[in-house]
Amino acid sequence: MDKKSEEFYVRLKQELTDSTQWPAEYLYKFIVPSDAEKVQQVENAFNSMGAVIETTQSKTGKYTSISVNVRMKDPQSVIDKYIQLSGIEGIISL
Repeated sequence: MDKKSEEFYVRLKQELTDSTQWPAEYLYKFIVPSDAEKVQQVENAFNSMGAVIETTQSKTGKYTSISVNVRMKDPQSVIDKYIQLSGIEGIISL
């Protein structure tokens, strides 16, 4: 992981710790190229977690936005999921 990403995750963890009582609902938002396999990879990462997942294709159809609302146990589990998904080619975390 590069230094910029590491600093982002440290800051995010602190913000989540300070602002939220855990366990809590967390809303992930991602944009991926409109490739069924990439969308499926994101959905699979939240499989068996009781997540509510919504997907919307862009007007041009090139990208798909994915919103995942899921109950997470603590800030580190939120960050671990971002790190897990960062390996998907072309994914953007919002």
